[in-house]
This record gives sequence, C-alpha cells and structure tokens, in this order.
Amino acid sequence: MSDDDFMQASDEEYDFEYEDEEEEDNGDVDIENKYYNAKQTKISDPEEALEEFLGIPALESEKGEWGFKALKQAIKLEFKLQRYEKATEHYRELLTYVKSAVTRNYSEKSIDNMLNFIEKGADNPEAVQCIEQFYSLTLQCFQSTNNERLWLKTNIKLAKLLLDRKDYHAVGRKLRELHKVCQKEDGTDDPSKGTYSLEIYALEIQMYSETRNNNQLKALYQKALRVRSAVPHPKIQGVIRECGGKMHMSEENWNSAQIDFFEAFRNYDEAGDLRRIQVLKYLLLVTMLMKSDINPFDSQETKPYKNDPRIAAMTELVDAYQRDDIFKYEEVLQKNTDLLADPFIAENIDEVTRNMRTKGVLKLIAPYTRMRLSWIAERLRISEPEAQDIVSYLIVDGRVRGRIDEHNGTVEIESEGDAERAKAIEAMALAVKDLYTAVFKDADGFRLVGEMAGAAGFGDSMGDFGGAFGHPDRDRARGGRGGRAQRRGGMKSVLAMGVH
Repeated sequence: MSDDDFMQASDEEYDFEYEDEEEEDNGDVDIENKYYNAKQTKISDPEEALEEFLGIPALESEKGEWGFKALKQAIKLEFKLQRYEKATEHYRELLTYVKSAVTRNYSEKSIDNMLNFIEKGADNPEAVQCIEQFYSLTLQCFQSTNNERLWLKTNIKLAKLLLDRKDYHAVGRKLRELHKVCQKEDGTDDPSKGTYSLEIYALEIQMYSETRNNNQLKALYQKALRVRSAVPHPKIQGVIRECGGKMHMSEENWNSAQIDFFEAFRNYDEAGDLRRIQVLKYLLLVTMLMKSDINPFDSQETKPYKNDPRIAAMTELVDAYQRDDIFKYEEVLQKNTDLLADPFIAENIDEVTRNMRTKGVLKLIAPYTRMRLSWIAERLRISEPEAQDIVSYLIVDGRVRGRIDEHNGTVEIESEGDAERAKAIEAMALAVKDLYTAVFKDADGFRLVGEMAGAAGFGDSMGDFGGAFGHPDRDRARGGRGGRAQRRGGMKSVLAMGVH
C-alpha cells in the first residue's frame, strides 16, 4: 500500500469516528444553548422561558443533567406564576431523575434548594398545600431509594414548616418520629447521627419556648448542650442559645440570659443569619434588666454593630437608662413603637420601664418630706395610680420611710435625721435603764449601809441614813464635825461598792 493509499484510508477511518462525536457534541451544545437562552429570558418573558425549559427533557435520548436542570427552572417559574398543579406534576417528574440521571450529592443539594425556594414563596393557602405535596412526594421517593440522609433532612424541614405554622401537635408527632430514627436500640442517641439529633433538639426547644413549657425546655436545653458527637451549623447553636436566653429571662436569671444571648448572637453572626440583629436587641434589653453599667458594645463581636441603624433605638434606650434620664427614655419609646412589635421585647420592656420610673421617683422625692401624688405623676409624666403604685412598692421594699394618705392623695416621708435622732434617744433610754438596774436594784450598796448603821448602834439604819441627809442639826448634836466626816466616808463606801 502506497503512502497516499494509507493516508486516504486513515482519513476515511478518522473522519467516520469524528463525525459521530461531532453529532453527539452538537446535540449537547444545542441543549445547553437552549437552556441558557431560556434562563436569560425568564425575567423578561417567563412564559417563553417556561416553554423552552419544558422542551429540553424531550431533546435528550435518555434522562440526563440538562433535563434535570431544565425541570428545576420550570418548577420554580410555575410556582412563582402560582400554577401549583403543574409545578407538582413536574416535580414528580423531576424526582425520577435522582435515581440514575444525576449524582446523589447533586440531587440532594438540588432538592434541598428546591424545598427552601418554595418555602419562602408560601404566602397563601394554595402554596402551602403545594409545599405539603412536595414534601410528601420527596419522602416517598427517598424512602423507596433508602436514602436515609435526605429523608431525615426533608423530615426536619417539614417539622420546621409545621412549627412555623404553629401546628404543635403535628410537630410533636414528627419530632418523636425523627428522634426514634436517630436513636440506637437501647433508646440512647446514635453518635453517628449527632448533627441531625441536635437539629431535632433545636426544633423541639423552639416548640417548648413558644408554648412556654419551661420544665421540658430546661431539661432539653441542658441535654442539647451536652451533645458532643455533632458538628452543627452555627445557626442551630444560635437557635438553642436564643431559646435558652428566653428561658433564663422568664426565670429572671439575668446573668445566664446575657451569656446565652451573646452566644446566640455570635453564632448567628458566624452563620450570616439576619436573626443576629434581633438577638442583639435582646442582649441590650437584658443589659438594662441587669442594671449594668457595662457597655455591651465593648466586645469585639458586637462593636461593628454599634452604629447599625437597625438597633439605634435600643442603643438610645440603654444610653438613657444608664444615665437615669427618664424623659429621654420615654421619648425613645414613644418615637420607636416598632420596638414593641417583637412580643418578647414588649413583654420584658415593662420591667425596664418600671425600674426607670422607680429611680425617677427616688430622685424626685429625695429633698421633700411631704408631697402630692398628682405632683409626682405630673413631673414624671405618668398617671397618678402608677405614681401611687411605685411609691407603695418603695415603702414596702424599705427603700423609703413614709406613708401614703390615700384620702388626701399625699405622701409623707420621714426625715432620715429624725429617724437617727429617734434611734439615739431610744439607745440612751435603754442605757439609763441598765444603769438604774445596776446601781439601785442589783447592787449591795444599801444593804451595806444598813449593816454599818447597826454596828454603830442605830436602831433604824435607813431612817438614820435619811436623817443624815434631812436633819443636819440633829447630826451636829450627835457628833459635830466628826460625825459629818464619818457619814461622808460612809457615802463614799456606798457608791464605791454599788458601782463595783
């Protein structure tokens, strides 16, 4: 065979093989181009894009990656266009791809993102019903394929959806089912599923926090903190710590609440979760309840948020509270009514306001001993019953000495100086009483006088003793100056013995 014949034969052989590859590549390129063209027009012309996406699966000779991607885009468009039945139908078709058309990891990530997408768009009853159908189809699919990991993930998402809808009975049933899957035969937690167990604990803690079941919440909170076999997402830790902080707040354990809220903020911040702003507000709230003078923005984690406009109102409240500026405090509350939109802040801010007003009353009444309740109310810009309530609390608590005349609407405060003088007089009276008892009742001085008088020949010792003081002429008749000198000596001995 000549060189020309060889080259001709070689060209024919290679041309044949190259043409087959080119046809296959051209087919994939056409599908890929069709997919990206549809993706570019889905915002400007969603109807045309939807038609293009739905046409791609038919172009593949067998189920492949481009058909899977096209169906995902079509389902999202149909859900946004509120074509829930079509979205459900095509989602059922999408699930047939996960068995062989795409890899397991890719299918898990795609399904997870799909469920997250439709959850965010569930703003009407029909959308919620569609989501429930999506979850049902997903669970059936991955239960049949024995994909326990995605089955657990999907069930956890479903439990969270039920919790958001406040269907606590359904949440409880679902969580019991999930706990059973994550436990060993002896009923203890399976360490190999520690991450899932912690997510389940976080949901259960949220449920008990919302239903105010503090007994169950406390036990579960401690149990969740003891889990060491998991490497949870920071958001999960943030949820657990936030609920723990709320639990401690309900028990007025301000120090533990502050620790938990700070940890919750730190974890949310690490996860990039917007919940960090709300938890930072809780941290500022508990700072006031602790009556602390420490600036919560001194830490490295919170410092970048000091001038964040989303927490400006709470920052102003803390500043006014620490300066005892009740008028500024009330002004901030009146201007920022949206602060009370959070039920947790609304529930606890009353205690802060009461503390603030109590400090204001103490400063106001300090220079006075008598005042009207109406005057206190007017100066602090509160109602008269509130003023009376605060003064009554201060009297009962022992921080103010005084009494309220409800008939005249006045308050009378006892002066601290008068109280000190009264205490001094009382102490002096007790000392005089003790001295009297020691000298004139318990001492032997008068009995000794009687014995001395008897030895000198006097019949009535006490009478003679009285005569010594009452009849000086008779004294001189009995002994002159010598007798008087002797009696003085007798008195000295009496006093000396009595005092001793």
